[in-house]
Amino acid sequence: MKTVQISLNSIDKVKSFVNEITKFDNDFDLVSGRYVIDAKSIMGIFSLDLSKPIELNIHAEGNADDILSALDPYIIK
Repeated sequence: MKTVQISLNSIDKVKSFVNEITKFDNDFDLVSGRYVIDAKSIMGIFSLDLSKPIELNIHAEGNADDILSALDPYIIK
């Protein structure tokens, strides 16, 4: 499992993030405080506090480089 911090601070970012992440067969969780939701659920994402950074857990076996490069615009560096 790989964990990164992401920012989804606008509606357009949330839409494009979900479109990008659904291209992968892996499981993704978003963690904000005590809440854990499926990162492919647009309704779930909107239930989180999007003004703060969100932790993304990527459940990928082996190499997650393709996923990380696709999600680069959202990752907080």
